[in-house]
Order: sequence, then C-alpha cells, then structure tokens
Amino acid sequence: MRPGPAATKQGKAALPSSACLAREATRDAGADSVKSAFEALIVALLVVTALTPPVRLLAFRVGAVAHPGGRHVHQKSIARLGGLAICIGFFVALGAVLRVDSVAAAAFGEARVRVIGLCVGGAAMCAVGVVDDARGIRALYKLFAQVAVAVFSYGCGLRIMVVHVPLLTDIDTGPMGLPITVLWIVGIINAINLIDGLDGLAAGVVFFAATTNLVVSCVNGVTMVSVLSGAVAGTMLGFLLYNFNPARIFMGDSGSYFLGYVLAATALLGAQKAPTAVSLAVPVMALGVPIFDTLFAMVRRLLEQRSVFSPDRGHIHHRLLDMGLTHRRAVIIIYAVCGVFTAAAICVALEHAWQVGAALLGAAAVMIGLVRFVGYFDYLHLQVRQKARLRSRDVELFRYAVPELPRRFGNAGTEAELLRELWRFAGAAGLGYLELLDSGAGGERCVERWPPGFDPDGASTRDMLTVSFPIGEGATRATLRFGWHSDFGDVTPQSEILLQVATDVLAENLARVGSSLAPLSSPELVQAPEPRRA
Repeated sequence: MRPGPAATKQGKAALPSSACLAREATRDAGADSVKSAFEALIVALLVVTALTPPVRLLAFRVGAVAHPGGRHVHQKSIARLGGLAICIGFFVALGAVLRVDSVAAAAFGEARVRVIGLCVGGAAMCAVGVVDDARGIRALYKLFAQVAVAVFSYGCGLRIMVVHVPLLTDIDTGPMGLPITVLWIVGIINAINLIDGLDGLAAGVVFFAATTNLVVSCVNGVTMVSVLSGAVAGTMLGFLLYNFNPARIFMGDSGSYFLGYVLAATALLGAQKAPTAVSLAVPVMALGVPIFDTLFAMVRRLLEQRSVFSPDRGHIHHRLLDMGLTHRRAVIIIYAVCGVFTAAAICVALEHAWQVGAALLGAAAVMIGLVRFVGYFDYLHLQVRQKARLRSRDVELFRYAVPELPRRFGNAGTEAELLRELWRFAGAAGLGYLELLDSGAGGERCVERWPPGFDPDGASTRDMLTVSFPIGEGATRATLRFGWHSDFGDVTPQSEILLQVATDVLAENLARVGSSLAPLSSPELVQAPEPRRA
C-alpha cells in the first residue's frame, strides 16, 4: 500500500538531512579532537617540566652553553639545550595519546607515512640543533640539512600541491610543489630560529601559533592537527617555566629547528586533511611576527650587501631593547602582537567574508604600527641622507664644538673648572640637557646637571634623543648622558661618534686633575709614529 501525502511528508521530515548529519559528525569529531588535544597537552607539559632541569645539567657538561657578549643580551652563561627536553616531551605525549586514545590512533593510522615523515624529520632537525648547540655547525651545512629534511618530508607526502586563497580559489602548484614545499619548511624553521633572541620569546611565539592551529583544528574536527598542536602547546607551557625572564635555560637551535619544522609540517598535514579549513593562510598569519622579521632581516642584509646568513642586532626584539624597553616589556609587546595575529588567523579560518576582511585589516594595521613603532625603515632613510651628504643641525653644531674641547679642558686645573668648560660645551653644541652620573655600587646617581634645575623626566624631553656613554674604558665610575633635539628624529652615526670623542676627552682630563669621577684605569694616548724622512 502506497503511503498518503501526509505520511510521505511526515516520513521525509523524520529523516535527518545530509547537512544535519555533517554538522553532527563535525561536532562529534570536534569533541574527540578537543579530548585528544587536552591529553597531549597535559602529558607534554608534565614531561617537559620534569625533563628540563636534568637537560640543563647535561648542557653544562657537554658545553652547550650561551655565553654573554656580542649579540646576546643575557649577562651570564646559560644552558642552551632546552630543545632536547622539548623534543622528548613532544614524542612522549604523542605516543601516550596514540596508546590510550583509539580515535586519535585511527586518525594517525590513516596518514601513517606522512606522520612518520613528520616524526623522523623533527627528530633529525633536533639532532642537527643539538650538535650545533654543543659544537657549532657552519650556517651552510645547517641549510643543507634543512633542505634535505624538507625533501624527505616531500617524499613522505607532506607537500604543498594546492594553495588555498581565502575568499578566492585554490591554486594548483603543479611541478613547483617541491621547491615551494622546501621553501615553506626551511623558511618556517629559520623564522623561529631568528626570533629566538630574548628569554621566553620564541617559546611564546610558538605557543600562540600552536594555539591557533589547535583552535582551528578542533573547530573543524581535524584530530591529527589538534593532537600535534596540543603537544606543542604543552611543551611550550612546561618550558616557559624555566625559559621566561630571567631564563635558566634556552631552547637553542635544537629547540627552534625542531619546533619550526613541526609547525611547518603540521600545517601541511592539516592542509591535506582539510585544505579549505586549515589552509596555509592560517599558519602564515599565526606566525606573522617571526615571518615578517625574517623577511625584513634578509632584505636588510641584501641592501647592506651582506650575506643573508650574517648575524646582526636588527631584529624586532633588539630594536625594542634599543628603544629603552626592559627585557620583559619587549617580550610582552611581541606577545600582544602575536595574540592579535592569532585572533586574525582564527577569523580567516572561519571563511566568513566580513571576518576575513576584518582580520586582514586588523593584522595589517598592527603590522604597520609595529613597523613605525620600532623604526624598521629608519636606517634606509639614514643611508639616503648619508649618500646625499645631508647632515642635521645638531651634527653641524657638534662638529664645531667638539674640536675645541682638548684646548678648553686642557686649560682647566681642577674638577670644578672642567665641569664649567663641560657646561659651556653643552651650550655651544646646542644640547637640550647634559647629566653627569655617578655609576657607583648603589646605581646611577646624578652628580651635576646642565642647565641647573632641568627636569629630565618632564614634558620638555618627550621628543629629545638621549644617549649615554661611560666615561673611560674598563672599570668606570661615571657616565655622561646627552639629550638634544634632532631634525631627523634619530641618533646618526656622526652624532654618536662626536659625542663619544667628547666623552673620551673628558675622561683623560678627569684623570689628569685627579677627579674622583675619573675611570679606575684611564686609557693611555697612543702617539702615532713620526713619518720617516728620506
């Protein structure tokens, strides 16, 4: 008997639609992903927390120690083998989850070859970093190792074959898949390595990136990515207990290489599972700060006609420190920027037009503000001015005032007379203020200030440039602090050299008159040999 219209309609209504089934499946998969990721995070956190202290002791035994000086901003020797604890914690967490969680085990079993590629490549990168931390490896050899691991990963199926552009279309890479994949993996590895310059900085950046992948993968029910991201996030939380300022251990190249590779490979693993949901745009935005810093470092070195592998102090964290920010404040500022990029990346992953537009606009505004705040392109303007032989008014005043100092100071017989000549120099050089600071055991204390009664913390100093020089070399007792207005808004090399010369001349004369502010060991003047006469 054929059912009537009412029965047919009721029967159809009782059957769930395919869209409802898909939503329920995604919801169930998302719940499983959250559970598996939480398990991985907790295990990784506990393992890294327990392993880091013995790894620190091992680092001192094998010589994997970062010593102060050069580009390093720390003041004492610190172990730099933390990546070993991170790597072990990651794999232990991964193994524990796969052993007790059948859903995660099934998800990883479907992509066995790609997972093996990720694990082997990560272990290889950690091993290269361990050798570099303990003994040192040439930059070119490290690059060869990174490329080899990237090619191996491509052979295991971790490939960029289709690039998803939000709101537009998918782009097939075709034969360019291999070089693009290698460039992606090597680029992310070095981006994490270059951002590792302050206590807790690289670990925090990686944590934000892993959190982004974790949220997006849980929303879309991609269990593999959620477990891997949860394990990375857990290792970072455990490691930050020892790595945040003041750090007791650094992750070193062993950590930055391993984490950079895992982040890059996880993005490829997730992109193959859900190319439109977990696209490369998400990890690119989540790692916006280190990627931008790496690209700018390469451009900067090429413009300066140096090797792109040559180290310098031009990274974002160095610039924040040079602006006078404390170590922790510089790191927190970068954390805040990473938080903005994390939110933007999650919005991009949701694929709603207004959210993607707002996310891209917000990320662009933050990046432009960061560029202007740290003065990324100031040195380019400085090079243009130097080529055009343009000098600011303050440099011209310094050029005429400094050569008079040896004669002026030479006529002074006491410390008081020297200070009077110093204040006259400050007036002739057009300085805004000049301070003589006693650098005793109790910290810096102002001894004299020109002009008298001037408040260096007042509103009048808001737009002033400030530079401090220790008086003398080695064990110094005093410091000179110069403040002035500049037409170009930055301290030019000419200004810095001229003020350093003025400080050196003062140091010599303070020692001559027996001042209590003279350096403990004044540098001797080196006489140039007389030219030979024919």
